[in-house]
Amino acid sequence: MSQITLTFPDGNQKQVDAGITPMEIAEGISKSLSKKAISAQVNGQHWDLQWPIKEDAQIAINTMSDDAPALELIRHDLAHIMARAVQEIWPDVKVTIGPVRDNGWFYDFDRAEPFTPEDLAVIEKKMRDIINAREPVKTELWSREDAIKYYEDRGEPFKVELVNRIPEGEDLRMYWHGDWQDLCRGPHLVHTGQVPADAFKLTHVAGAYWLGDSSRPMLQRIYGVAFKTKKDLNAWTTMMEEAAKRDHRRLGREMDLYHMQEEAPGQVFWHPNGWTIYTTLQDYMRRKQRTDGYVEVNTPQVVNRKLWEASGHWENYQENMFIVEVDEDHAREKTVNALKPMNCPCHVQVFNVGLKSYRDLPLRMAEFGSCNRYEPSGALHGIMRVRGFTQDDAHIFCTEAQIEEETAKFISFLAGIYADLGFENWTIKLSTRPEKRIGTEESWDRVEAALGNACNHAGYEYEIQEGEGAFYGPKLEFTLTDAIGREWQCGTLQVDPNLPERLDASYIGQDGERHRPVMLHRAVLGSFERFIGMLIENFAGKLPLWLAPRQVVVASIVSDADDFVREVTAALTARGIRAEADTRNEKINYKVREHSLGKVPYIFAIGMKEVEDRTVSVRRLGENRTETVALDEIIATLASEALAPDLR
Repeated sequence: MSQITLTFPDGNQKQVDAGITPMEIAEGISKSLSKKAISAQVNGQHWDLQWPIKEDAQIAINTMSDDAPALELIRHDLAHIMARAVQEIWPDVKVTIGPVRDNGWFYDFDRAEPFTPEDLAVIEKKMRDIINAREPVKTELWSREDAIKYYEDRGEPFKVELVNRIPEGEDLRMYWHGDWQDLCRGPHLVHTGQVPADAFKLTHVAGAYWLGDSSRPMLQRIYGVAFKTKKDLNAWTTMMEEAAKRDHRRLGREMDLYHMQEEAPGQVFWHPNGWTIYTTLQDYMRRKQRTDGYVEVNTPQVVNRKLWEASGHWENYQENMFIVEVDEDHAREKTVNALKPMNCPCHVQVFNVGLKSYRDLPLRMAEFGSCNRYEPSGALHGIMRVRGFTQDDAHIFCTEAQIEEETAKFISFLAGIYADLGFENWTIKLSTRPEKRIGTEESWDRVEAALGNACNHAGYEYEIQEGEGAFYGPKLEFTLTDAIGREWQCGTLQVDPNLPERLDASYIGQDGERHRPVMLHRAVLGSFERFIGMLIENFAGKLPLWLAPRQVVVASIVSDADDFVREVTAALTARGIRAEADTRNEKINYKVREHSLGKVPYIFAIGMKEVEDRTVSVRRLGENRTETVALDEIIATLASEALAPDLR
């Protein structure tokens, strides 16, 4: 038998027979390791302990102390265990697919009767029985014919279709969890008992079309979450409970920010309070961009298909575009247009007007661009996932030599904005060249190095996402962590030499010849709609004073104080503070409760004593106590606090 060389994490090497499995390697190292082993890393790939290694490789044995592979396996095995439990309870149910996602997994089932919350409890109990049985997990390679016959004999049409979708020549791998079998790429754990029985939970059921196709059968999708320990599950449960309290959809109603309705799916009807947040944030971004050397433009929302064909979007993105047909001058053929799903092709059109010189670069072009993209109705989620949105979009036209400096400048720009908005905790991910790409290896080397160097020069570490870049260039992704530990991918910087080439953008270089600029697509917030939803949830509606739509409510305790209430409100307004008077014939406690629910930062209560002393009784949101403050003093304090961070 031929020999192969294995290289271990400590650099040691060992000659072994080709076809050895990671489990055999673990057993050869120590009995205790073989008991703890869950999988392996072989040449950077996650490897089942049962899979043979047939060529020289770098290898590391994974145990439950290795978080990423452990969680992947726990969640993947639970998907199989759940499907087995469902079929043991209801043998007529048909199974489909069950991938790992987010903090858990889902599995789609074809069942005549809908699953109920009570059913989930029954399934969970059966799953724990399977886990506690500690049954072995085995894997086998099957022929296509055997797999199809197996599933046809058992009346599993969805599995037959999946087998037929696997390209010729690819292995068909079957996994057995005890005596229950599923088609799966793997890897999986050694036995069901390696899954922590007290660290998972089935959360809910939703409808899902088979393979996401609305013309195919509607299935039932059961979601679950899983962690390594019960403590981690409890922490997640607590976070979810807190997230529910912070849900921007509920707070949006309580704060009277916006609404959505079926006549305009995925579009936002902003109310005065919500629009105040929107415009305040936009004004802040406009000032920041102007200070940082951006020019602002505005481009059309309806653009002829010819531009989208030239840019490549018509071929690659058409299914997400809203098409607009116009009978121009009653011509026999309608002109086909599209609502713009992004701003970049239009920005190239602005760049292309007039001759540009190397002296004009870098040119930083910004737009608060209104875009429209088709999102399936089931994917829409409040203002977080919409069809109509506005991006804080900008494109930097520069030379390749300017990429590093412009990227470092952008990172510092973004960092300042995130700090102003209350986000100090964020990370950078660098997505590198994918398998299918254009450009030379040398150009990829230079540009990837430029992005990495820019992060270092700006003083930030970054994580590599191998192969996650676009086919034309690498990118940076900026991910925020909010007040309860959730991550939100917001900012981006994408290097793009492709679109300037497709749309014939050029500048005159120092040599007098035409050259292609590089285009840096960049955003800080992403979309205003989503970011405002994030802000609402991060602050649980208690926005910083400068962003709060209603900053002060001045409420009368008795009607005789109404004139002073109006005087105080006018004085606050004159100093740029968003204030309103509440002189309704209601008890002050009722007014305080109502405005506290609406997340008004300050409530001034005014009775006759306050009128006589020209003071106000101040109650801050979230505090039970009140304090009496002289009118001039509180106005001066709030006038400063209500300023946007860049104006202080």
